[in-house]
Amino acid sequence: MLGAYVHEHLGRSGFQVTWCQNGQEGLNIAKRQPFDVVLMDILLPGMDGLNVLTQLRQSHSTPVLLMSALGAEADRISGFRLGADDYLPKPFSMAELHVRIEAILRRVALDRRPAASAPAATISALHFDDEQCDVFFRDQPAGLTRSEFRLLETLNRNDEEVLSKAFLYQHVLQRGYAAHDRSLDMHISQIRRKLKAIGYTEREVRTVWGKGYVLSGADETV
Repeated sequence: MLGAYVHEHLGRSGFQVTWCQNGQEGLNIAKRQPFDVVLMDILLPGMDGLNVLTQLRQSHSTPVLLMSALGAEADRISGFRLGADDYLPKPFSMAELHVRIEAILRRVALDRRPAASAPAATISALHFDDEQCDVFFRDQPAGLTRSEFRLLETLNRNDEEVLSKAFLYQHVLQRGYAAHDRSLDMHISQIRRKLKAIGYTEREVRTVWGKGYVLSGADETV
């Protein structure tokens, strides 16, 4: 019933929508056809959403918006670890769904802009690749999602400046900040984990309590 309602609503809103009713069917179509965004429930018949996401990320970087029951923190954490771009707890309003999808589409449009002819931006030995939407340290990719890349790139462009959560939600996640929304915190956590995994320690994303986040030297205090 939820799938039918979402399909009808998005179609009436002007989106071109492909509706799949089980995980394997969705995975097959997502691999075969190009999509701007995948909206996926975690609880699916057959293959669940987290398994679909795991297999999809092996070959595709299509943005994925996960849906799951409100309060299912373990699912939310697992989803971000596996490469989800956003998370929407159920029950949700169609207005909220529409805003989240539009935000992802704006980020996709920004990522598809022609890359500048200048060489990739660098933080010491950390290289930003706009075309791949990823960062490299000693030629090893961090494996960032589009949202994580744009977040880290924004912090890099505003070198040593503390950026508020409200600013980052608006300019990176393309939506307003709400106190209960943990998406930004999850992305920050994943960026830290992925940079550490490739051995990059010269700079890190630091939390400035009551203010926001900053990209600063590991030995600096903020």
